[in-house]
Amino acid sequence: MLLTLTTTAEPATDLGYLLHKHPGRAQEFAVAGGTAHVFYPEASAARCTVALLLEVDPIGLVRGRQSRFRDAFALGQYVNDRPYVASSMLAVSLGKVFRTALSGRCDARPELAATALPLEVRIPVLPCRGDPDLAKRLFAPLGWQVQADRIMLDEAIPDWGASRYVDLRLVGRLRLADALNHFYVLLPVLDDDKHYWVGADEVEKLVRAGSGWLATHPDKALITHRYLAHQAGLTHSALARLAEVDDAEPAELDNAVPSSTGADGADGADGADGADGADGADGADTAAGEPDRLVPLSEQRRAAVLAVLRDVGAKRVGDLGCGEGALVAAMLADPSFTDVLATDVSARALEVAARKLRLEQMPEVKRERLTLFQSSLTYRDDRLTGLDAAVLMEVVEHVDPPRLAALERSVLGHAAPATVIVTTPNAEHNVRYESLPAGAFRHRDHRFEWTREEFAAWAEQAAGRFGYTVRLLPVGADDPEVGPPTQLAVFTRQPSAVSDREGARR
Repeated sequence: MLLTLTTTAEPATDLGYLLHKHPGRAQEFAVAGGTAHVFYPEASAARCTVALLLEVDPIGLVRGRQSRFRDAFALGQYVNDRPYVASSMLAVSLGKVFRTALSGRCDARPELAATALPLEVRIPVLPCRGDPDLAKRLFAPLGWQVQADRIMLDEAIPDWGASRYVDLRLVGRLRLADALNHFYVLLPVLDDDKHYWVGADEVEKLVRAGSGWLATHPDKALITHRYLAHQAGLTHSALARLAEVDDAEPAELDNAVPSSTGADGADGADGADGADGADGADGADTAAGEPDRLVPLSEQRRAAVLAVLRDVGAKRVGDLGCGEGALVAAMLADPSFTDVLATDVSARALEVAARKLRLEQMPEVKRERLTLFQSSLTYRDDRLTGLDAAVLMEVVEHVDPPRLAALERSVLGHAAPATVIVTTPNAEHNVRYESLPAGAFRHRDHRFEWTREEFAAWAEQAAGRFGYTVRLLPVGADDPEVGPPTQLAVFTRQPSAVSDREGARR
């Protein structure tokens, strides 16, 4: 199987710097199932072409592995198209041979790595399972001019018709790293097959390689489904992660059913409250001095969080998963909060927050109290250490259950603020929302919604694991049968946990 990539950006031989492969040498690399060869058929200042040729050993692919065929001696294991067509094996070879180029790093020519270059790519035999125009559908939205010529089953017998293979030629102006990541993801998608077991770690690979382009691709669902071997659970997880990492509009991750249902209202994902008054109200509560006005649940939630923060005397507070910044605005309006850190995994949500907070017009005294930056709560971030309190308001339900442990480690274990406040929907209360279908979550991006018992169990184990105590509070009208619409946990770090941590550091 073969892939060639050509550039005419002079001096074209700088392609060797970007790929970390010298144009004057042919190199070999041992890869799964065979040997990858990298060489340059042409290398001049005006035009430079690199070729990746993968020699596949069909016997080696079968030897020592459990067969997918019932008959272990099926001829199809040995006589097939694997040695000849672009597939996941070629993608894996790309990942190994051009690993640094895929990451977009080039110490020798950093400015070149960040520059869109004129590129021509050819893959002579590319399988396209299903739609014969699938190659065009997948590559054209990424900025490529696509020519995909169908290969006949047998040119001598035209009546047999076309095969499912195409001779693919692409022309475009892209960063080399972007181009390589397109191939890394889309080759196995077009083949609709992988030569290795697909597990949860493939989600991470897809999110990383698809960053910046996959979330906005019109066929992202098909790409994700095929890349993850049609595993529904992994597909759902990957699509949700892509929405976070690639800055889906905050409104698209709205954290509630529409306000007409009377549910939580228009709270943005990752704890971002929507515009005041847009939320559905909890009818049992009214604003002080305004007995006729129902208080939106988002306002009640913010008020409950602020009350806890003031009660514990927090000065330096982090809104982790700040969304569009409604809680941040409330904290900045109170001078008792001397330092406010606002983080979100979505850069676009942070842009919206900056706009709604009128960051550019904000008085300097207030602006100095605010730090706004992008961060993922499932990874350690030293910028979150030293807080008096951290707030995760309507955040945890957007996290895949297998990743909750990572969130606990990064927030309760590594950042370790004195107080952590967590709010989340009470699943039992959902029956009070008449237009919410039975068993449905309040929003499509929620990965789960806990009952009071489930939330209490999670809070107790997380607190015990990281040296905190925890108390639970209701938010909104506490229905005698199904409890409040929102449940709130206050984690308080124990002094012994502080001394243990400091001792461990010493």
